Amino acid sequence: MSPASASSEPVRTRARPELVPAVGLVPESDAVPAHGPLIEIVVPVYNEEATLERSILRLHGFLGREMPFAWRIVIADNASTDATPQIAREIARRCGHVSSMRLLVKGRGHALRAAWMASDADVLCYMDVDLSTDLRAVLPLVAALVSGHSDVAIGTRLAHSSRVARGRKRELISRSYNHLLRLTLRARFSDAQCGFKAVRADVARRLLPSIRDNGWFFDTELLVLAEQHGLRIHEIPVDWTDDPDSRVDIVSTAIGDLQGIARLFTQRPVVRFMAIGVISTLSYAVLYLLLRTSLAPGVSNAIALAITAIGNTQANRTFTFGLRGRSGLVRQHAAGALVYVLALSLTGGALDVLQALDPHPARAVEVTVLVLASAFATVTRYLALRSWVFARRAPDAHELRAPRA
Repeated sequence: MSPASASSEPVRTRARPELVPAVGLVPESDAVPAHGPLIEIVVPVYNEEATLERSILRLHGFLGREMPFAWRIVIADNASTDATPQIAREIARRCGHVSSMRLLVKGRGHALRAAWMASDADVLCYMDVDLSTDLRAVLPLVAALVSGHSDVAIGTRLAHSSRVARGRKRELISRSYNHLLRLTLRARFSDAQCGFKAVRADVARRLLPSIRDNGWFFDTELLVLAEQHGLRIHEIPVDWTDDPDSRVDIVSTAIGDLQGIARLFTQRPVVRFMAIGVISTLSYAVLYLLLRTSLAPGVSNAIALAITAIGNTQANRTFTFGLRGRSGLVRQHAAGALVYVLALSLTGGALDVLQALDPHPARAVEVTVLVLASAFATVTRYLALRSWVFARRAPDAHELRAPRA
């Protein structure tokens, strides 16, 4: 080959497994690209011996006809106790671009984590084995990621243009769950539970270590983390038909989802700050009453506020803003001292006003006034801690996006 005919950029090639035709399967065309973006579709399965082969062959045939990118199907068996593992291995042996993996631990999230972390694909997808979602939505799902338009893509059954066939009970549960996510976690995506999602591989590798759930809440946590990092989530309206043979235990799944929501809710900085604030305020009130038995109101207020301010700053440093070690410790506590001066001015001013109105107020009245002033100061404290004392550049969407060729 002459230098003039050589490509200026390296071409990444994909090894294609030898194709052994299977019954009822149309072999892929040689036109399936061996380079460019690789799309991997993971199908998590558990005890699906009755439907696995039919579903995978249907998906395989569709991708062979319709997918313009290189693709691969991974059957992720998570601790099936029936013949599912054997069937998965046989399908992988007979069909090109299909592989199987056997996991000994149950959980859809565990299966997706293991498959995605081991993948060399560019776009990672998953869909439920029942193929309830119309497969014509696959290409729009991955196209949004391949084009660079989005970082995560999800199918939604709750869009006005979606056509969904399912019972009223499941419809009510789904809508209630997504409404709860918006209420508690300020989620902006419409459908967290649709088993039809895709994520860029570089984004997945950065988000997966932070996801704690290994069950059904896994993909909800993925979406919440993506939003928190400012990533773009693209929604695809899908046609969806309920599987009457679904193996999902609604009660246990609902309990797990509620536990996951509660965990993420308590991890929000503002929630942790409020909890620390309540503890600090109670401690401040107790200290003030103890000191007030022998000291003047202003002195008691200054000492009690100083002690609780130091504890508040350290607690927020550790639990609200997730900072460890000594880096910036002195600077942050020094800045916290300036915030203390502001709080002291507010509470001291409240005491002065109270004493002007009543030179000898009851202790209960003093504490009540100070607590109210302290509560007002708490709002100022949070804004100061967040925007100044513990200000740092958080990971954002640009850090999670790999450079594009």
